[in-house]
Amino acid sequence: MRAEGTFVVPSPSTSAGRASRAVDDVERRVVEVLDGLGVPYELWPIDPDYADTGPFCEKYGVPLEHSANTIIVASKKEPRQYAACVVKATRRLDVNHVVRRLMGVARLSFASADETKALTGMMIGGVTVFALPDGLPIYVDDTLMDLPWLILGGGSRSSKIRTSPEVLRRLPGAQIVAGLTT
Repeated sequence: MRAEGTFVVPSPSTSAGRASRAVDDVERRVVEVLDGLGVPYELWPIDPDYADTGPFCEKYGVPLEHSANTIIVASKKEPRQYAACVVKATRRLDVNHVVRRLMGVARLSFASADETKALTGMMIGGVTVFALPDGLPIYVDDTLMDLPWLILGGGSRSSKIRTSPEVLRRLPGAQIVAGLTT
């Protein structure tokens, strides 16, 4: 694993233009947050065509049970409330019971890809728990904490992060939740 430092592999998707600057900003914030947490990590450059969990795991030989997804959920009533849920790729998020209770709302749904991008600055396939908007509740599946290592999104479809689950314990505002998934 990589120790704290400034090494970042340029993303193949970062060509000239406003969108690429936004991706660069997100990736830079992700690295700053990770460096500040003091947990060793590796930033892996990947082919953006394989950013989604299943194709990524197959192409790069990563066991699905070591892959974690950051899922943005939203209340159905206005004003919309959001939360980020970090779950094992092999498990299902209990939106209708546990997350609804944690957020204190009557009805929830998964945020759309457009809503997720507007809220986080990240595209589906690259959403990460690092560098989310301040104050956004973060709920972490307790089963992730038993893994020796895990893979998380890197903030863009061009990178993934390999690290210890300890990083989730140290992440400000993150709450480890028993029963978050089924």
